[in-house]
Amino acid sequence: MMQTNRSAACLAKTRRAWDVLPYPQLVGRQAHTLMLLANGRRSLRELSLLVGDDVTPIAHELLSEGLLQEQPIEVPAAD
Repeated sequence: MMQTNRSAACLAKTRRAWDVLPYPQLVGRQAHTLMLLANGRRSLRELSLLVGDDVTPIAHELLSEGLLQEQPIEVPAAD
């Protein structure tokens, strides 16, 4: 059986983010980079490592603006 692990949630682009991506000046360079890298398989920690800076504040802003969404990871349940 699979269960959802909220602590290991990954970030993914929303439909709205796809509309904004062609216009990086609307969100700023670091937010634009974060949206490009948020593929639904990378955690906030992984994204911070890829960007080379803590992107937590930007990620929370993008989440509240509806440009990113959390995508829980399915992990096997322990027997």
